[in-house]
Amino acid sequence: MIRVIVMDDEPLALVNIKKHLNAFDDIEVIETFTTAKDLLIEGPTLDFQVAFLDVEMPGMSGLEVAQLIKTWDKNICIIFVTAYRDYAVQAFDVQSLDYLLKPISKSRLEMTINRIQELFQKDLTSATQTHQKPSLMIRCFGEFVVSYEEKAIHWRTIKTKELFAFLFLQLHMPVPRDTILDTLWSDTDIKKARVQLHTTVSYLRTTLSSYGYSDVIEYTNGCYILKLEDFQCDAHDLEYILNTKAETGRLDIEKAEELIQNYHGEFMATLDYSWTASKANLMNKQFTQLLDELIHYYTKNQNFKNRERSLLLALELNPYSDKTVQLLIRHYTEIGNRAEAIKMYHSFNSLLLSELNVSPTQETTDLFQNVVQAQAKELEKSI
Repeated sequence: MIRVIVMDDEPLALVNIKKHLNAFDDIEVIETFTTAKDLLIEGPTLDFQVAFLDVEMPGMSGLEVAQLIKTWDKNICIIFVTAYRDYAVQAFDVQSLDYLLKPISKSRLEMTINRIQELFQKDLTSATQTHQKPSLMIRCFGEFVVSYEEKAIHWRTIKTKELFAFLFLQLHMPVPRDTILDTLWSDTDIKKARVQLHTTVSYLRTTLSSYGYSDVIEYTNGCYILKLEDFQCDAHDLEYILNTKAETGRLDIEKAEELIQNYHGEFMATLDYSWTASKANLMNKQFTQLLDELIHYYTKNQNFKNRERSLLLALELNPYSDKTVQLLIRHYTEIGNRAEAIKMYHSFNSLLLSELNVSPTQETTDLFQNVVQAQAKELEKSI
């Protein structure tokens, strides 16, 4: 889907262009604005690719707004809409893709949409050709799996895999040999442990070299360093998405969705490595943070299906969360499914009683009672 925003100070014109745009299957109008001020406040937090801007706006013209939008992301496509021809030269100075005159006809808008589609298809093809996925893929959520060209790497020993995982979590950072010995061979005699470490490092180097990753493990000043490039990792993708959101205020929905679709469970959940606990706690919190961002985004854009999926996944991560259950109860109420809201409360109440011997918070219980009362009133009316 191509995500679009529209700005026009004339409400009827805004309704008209939104209606026309929504007629195209791959166009999604995520927000509309009647003032430049509102767009400049909210715009940096939105994830959009195309902006339809009225040129004649009170306070600040669409041309000025376009220049600011380009500072957020130079790749955002600008389409100017106006009742006047006089701005055409200035419009193209801002590197706009098109210039539409009011009233906009369906056929003329279709030409613009075709140009947008061609542009995005060209960008997509170029990105696919120049940014092929790395051959080495590392999955940390759920089972720790390292694969090359979609085939799981075979480790010489269990310790070889564990050593790689340990060094990978501290990628490009020097790890003292004694730290590795204390962590991975704590129950082994120190002399035997050193021999086993030396052997395991040799196995690891041989394995990685067989896949084209030679000389990626260095030993200097009593420390081992894993220097790995050209790979993709779900944990690294998660950190990148959240860091980008913190820096720019915009959430990359496509990358976030790809991460959600490939989620297989909590961070390194299948590994019996005690040393993963601290990192796992941090990564699971970050994944929950990403879900919170998505829930907020889907709520704002009234995407109920994806909001429900994100909420259920958040509850799976933290099954004792009153906050998530409250959001789910409100969600089901909003979409007219009070029966599911009531079922959600009862299921949560049973879980807390059986596993923690506690009850839901008063806020959750009050919310549940409101749903029950609303349902009872509806039944009375229908009788």
